[in-house]
Amino acid sequence: MGMFSAMAFNAVGAIVLLGVLALTYRLLLHPLSDYPGPLVAKLTDGYGGYHASRKRLHLATYHDHLKYGPVFRQAPNRLIFNTAAALHDIYLNPEINKAHIYKQTQFNPEKNIFGTLDRERHKQKRKVYGQILSDRSLRTFEPTMRNEIDVFLRQLLKAHAEPVNMTPLCERLATDIAGQLAFGQPLNTQTDATNRIFPRSMISMNAVVSFFMAWPAISLTWPLLSRLNKKNGLMFGRALRGIVQARMALPKGAKHDFYSIAAEDVGEGEEGLRRSEIWAEAVFFLPAGGTTISAALSAIFFYLSRHPTVYARLAREIRTTFSSGSAIQGGPQMSGCKYLRAVIDETMRVAPPFVGTFWREPYSSHTKPFVVDGHVIPRGVLVGVNPYCLMHNEAYFPEPFAFRPERWLGPADGTSESPEAERARSAMRGAFAPFASGDTGCLGKAMAYYETSLVVAKTLWYFDFEKAPGEAGRLGEGEPGRKDGRHRTDEYQLFDLAVADHDGPNLVFKPRAGYWKELEVD
Repeated sequence: MGMFSAMAFNAVGAIVLLGVLALTYRLLLHPLSDYPGPLVAKLTDGYGGYHASRKRLHLATYHDHLKYGPVFRQAPNRLIFNTAAALHDIYLNPEINKAHIYKQTQFNPEKNIFGTLDRERHKQKRKVYGQILSDRSLRTFEPTMRNEIDVFLRQLLKAHAEPVNMTPLCERLATDIAGQLAFGQPLNTQTDATNRIFPRSMISMNAVVSFFMAWPAISLTWPLLSRLNKKNGLMFGRALRGIVQARMALPKGAKHDFYSIAAEDVGEGEEGLRRSEIWAEAVFFLPAGGTTISAALSAIFFYLSRHPTVYARLAREIRTTFSSGSAIQGGPQMSGCKYLRAVIDETMRVAPPFVGTFWREPYSSHTKPFVVDGHVIPRGVLVGVNPYCLMHNEAYFPEPFAFRPERWLGPADGTSESPEAERARSAMRGAFAPFASGDTGCLGKAMAYYETSLVVAKTLWYFDFEKAPGEAGRLGEGEPGRKDGRHRTDEYQLFDLAVADHDGPNLVFKPRAGYWKELEVD
């Protein structure tokens, strides 16, 4: 017994000694030891994991940039930057790839495009996605999209001027549109509770992805977490499998959707997707198209309801550009709504739908020095730029928390800008990154602008709206006095699950006299 106790004591001592040596190396001898950053972050990924668990990693990152400067050490092997130069050096470098931690985003044997690290295979998948998300494809899909938007507008009509929370309405709208574009299937979450497991289940999975990417070692707990959430996981899986199987039962060309393009019988290394991959891409396509766009829409409604001058100018543009609600569609007239585009851009700047950091690292075969904004990056170090932080950097965006769509436009009187103003706007554009950049950036940019433009324009055609009175109207705002970055009452509060989660705003809609009758159906 005494010998066993001695052996146990020695083993514990050895483990403690190894731990101390590892921490000492990370703190004093590591290649990143000279970079500033929180002490805990230099020692463990748990720093990011802690803030990710509280859904505020983007806010902690913003605070740390203010404290430590444009580059700091956010984890033992991670550097995070906050400059447009870094954005270019990281994401437009053809020899830089998604970081290995993207493996933590995959919960099925087949990898979807988000977790596909092989550059050539990722490129092949992008071609497939690019076909369904192209401008031409979206114009073909637009009648289906407009039908779903009309369902959304009828939900507002049924509210009878009572306050409505825009988050669930926007989530269901975006989910129904994503379901139609993915598999040509009406999910009907806007009108029927049957498939409403999709929006919230997707948000829950985003939380797991965000936590695991911030603290990869915790991904070892996934078998336990999946068992604890087994019931919801099975329900989500059955529902999604039913949708995929229903689509597979139809002829391949029966619908204009992702499946009609992606479902090819191909061999290893060929373009297209094998049928075994369709399931994995379905798990990605729905949240990618649903949660991000719902965040953008909810934020637009929040800021319009709190900026009457912006609201009035945008409403005037929409109501003088189009002759009827049915005339609101993609095309030259919509493209001519410059203020609408400025409102969308400004919203995506102050409230980006993706608030996580896009982590990158060189290929394993990369031999040239990897330089980011003048910093030579050691082998094995992950680098990234956080979109929320960059788009709130006052070096590019003066008064970064002010909602000012006009910053995206030239002089209102049509006069020429000064060279200084032109340079400032060019710098601002260079730091605008709600969709990341480069070959691994978001493919859904065209879809996001298409959908948000139609929803906002049609809503303003048929309704006037304002924030709900009293306490209900504060939903979505920050709280004065808070010390965690959520103190701004005029900032829409985002919860960092990589993709932004949100709640609110509560709004009251009043149908415009006569126009709303177009929405009535038998």
